[in-house]
Amino acid sequence: MLELKNICKDWQTRVLLRGIHLRVAPGETVAILGPSGSGKSTLLKIVAGLEPSDGGYVLFDGQDITLLAPERRRFALMFQDFALFPHLDVQDNVAFGLVEQGVGKANARAQACAMLERFGLQAFARARVTQLSGGEQQRVALARALITQPRVLLLDEPFSALDTELRLQLRAEFCQRIAEFNIATLLVTHDEAEARAMGSRGYRVVQGGLEQAW
Repeated sequence: MLELKNICKDWQTRVLLRGIHLRVAPGETVAILGPSGSGKSTLLKIVAGLEPSDGGYVLFDGQDITLLAPERRRFALMFQDFALFPHLDVQDNVAFGLVEQGVGKANARAQACAMLERFGLQAFARARVTQLSGGEQQRVALARALITQPRVLLLDEPFSALDTELRLQLRAEFCQRIAEFNIATLLVTHDEAEARAMGSRGYRVVQGGLEQAW
């Protein structure tokens, strides 16, 4: 269970986030809606440990992890630009997180191949990521995120760079994978249709706080 308690953040002279309270259970996707500059991406970075809050707490299963380094949280953060490594092939992109955790390269590659097969991407294992379509790259990014068995998945406008038909397809696929891996997921987006399609609950950022939308 991911919990946010009274998260606050100021930016320059403006209150960006104020008094954010939220719970996300395993297997649940909670969506946060808001326009650019509303603070929704900043909230994800606070949860990931990439940016400090000015107050409040981040907890996981009741443990305060507010000051825990990002790499020790075991959270996965996915961006809209996929953030894949162009100098690595698909297999090594997926294996990267395991290698960073100290898994031997041969073992990490074997696990990556198994994950690619699970995603129907085994034919691309030795291809460069630049040879893949946008949808294929996003699937690789998800495989890379899930292979490390993260406790929380954080999605920052994950489909905004894709065309409409592909976005609809990937929404459904991501929901299936999130349920399959039983992972707590926090999605931020400006697209209400996307938020409603993926989120069991949805909130809007309004004047720095969260208002429940459904």
